[in-house]
Amino acid sequence: MREYSTDRIDLRSDTVTQPTAAMRETISTAPVGDDVLGDDPTVKALEALAAEMLGKEAALYVSSGTMANAVAVRAHTNPGDEIVLETDSHIYTYEGGGYAALCGCSVARVSGPSGIISAADVGGAIRKSEGSQGHYPNATLVCIENTSNRGGGSCYPVEVIDEICEVAKARGCAVHMDGARLFNAAVASGISAARLVENCDSVSICLSKGLGAPVGSLIVGSSDFIAQAHRWRKMFGGGMRQAGIIAAAGIYALENNVERLAEDHARARRFGEAVNKMDGFSVDLSAVQTNMAYVTLADGQDAKQAVKELAGQGVDLFDISPTSLRAVFHLHVTDEDVDAAINAFAHIS
Repeated sequence: MREYSTDRIDLRSDTVTQPTAAMRETISTAPVGDDVLGDDPTVKALEALAAEMLGKEAALYVSSGTMANAVAVRAHTNPGDEIVLETDSHIYTYEGGGYAALCGCSVARVSGPSGIISAADVGGAIRKSEGSQGHYPNATLVCIENTSNRGGGSCYPVEVIDEICEVAKARGCAVHMDGARLFNAAVASGISAARLVENCDSVSICLSKGLGAPVGSLIVGSSDFIAQAHRWRKMFGGGMRQAGIIAAAGIYALENNVERLAEDHARARRFGEAVNKMDGFSVDLSAVQTNMAYVTLADGQDAKQAVKELAGQGVDLFDISPTSLRAVFHLHVTDEDVDAAINAFAHIS
């Protein structure tokens, strides 16, 4: 699918997508109101749809995934608390230290293969002030990211999510899922999004990544939790007025762009398998579970130079370390684009 003219194959991220013609039509006819006053019917409809799809009581529309996570963390914690999360998680790596600046929290980082942490390691990382002579902070929140971005788009097995939730709650911690790409995980696993988050206390989902909306994320949880989140959204400056204009795109995305994620997954897999066979590159195919493929360069190759050479052939992607690249597949990448991207790698190998 591609509905705009370009001579580039953009594999930098699934955030680069543009609204399709049908989505733009939905946006143009959306009824709106002042959402800060609770008057926007399209925002209300989006929030109700998201809550229903995830099997939770309520949802809150916010401007970005970073805001969704920041609001959720703040609603779950108090200044001085500690969060347990994966070493390279988005909350730790890519959200500007908001957990510290906005929430006053420290973090305990846990490593896991392909970004997937275990319940045993989570339990070992949870610290409490009681019994430590006041030396330790109180861990009150465990955050898991599904799919794991820096893990290569890998998915949590549902039983691991359940085990983490059980361990966390036994130790007095809530569980927040950074589900920016939750629907990728649901489509890849064949397990419903509602089941994947059944035991999580809150979830954030992003509409502007693989689902193709131009902006927006949602926080989903219990009615009491969302009431708390609404308060923190206000204090973080996240209240919007006639937000139905953009919320309409989110409704369209949830109703039309979830199942098609399987196409992105198949293209990422085909790309990863082809590049992995080339001299000079390797791809951990066990981590290519959804719409991402991480390419490791052989010794002596420079990732920034590879990005430059690929760009010269019309293929855009990001280097994520001196020796590795990330390719992300989305609704504007066609089968022909995959062929061209594979060919571009062959000409720099």
